[in-house]
Amino acid sequence: MADEDPDAVRRDFGEAVNMTAKELEDWLGTDESQEVGQKSGGSGESTGHESGRRIVALLRTTKGDLTDDDLAHMRKVTGYVRRHLAQRPAKEDVETSRWRYSLMNWGHDPQKSS
Repeated sequence: MADEDPDAVRRDFGEAVNMTAKELEDWLGTDESQEVGQKSGGSGESTGHESGRRIVALLRTTKGDLTDDDLAHMRKVTGYVRRHLAQRPAKEDVETSRWRYSLMNWGHDPQKSS
């Protein structure tokens, strides 16, 4: 995967992340955003929330300034979004679901039209 085409990585990331940097940044400041996800380390911040902050930075990074580590995180985000979209709850009100809130931490709002 390390030799994957960077243009393909960026394209897939752009399809997975449907929130703007501003939308995601605003979302990450909400209580709902901070209440979902698996907490990592001793910081008390969830893995998704931490990833969301990095996604904001990636969205604001120019193509030429992306590092191999950035591209690896972009692949991770794309994989997460794809896996979790496939786990859509059947009977739950999606709008206020933890499932949606978790996806939003990763930059994808399933309620947002394409």
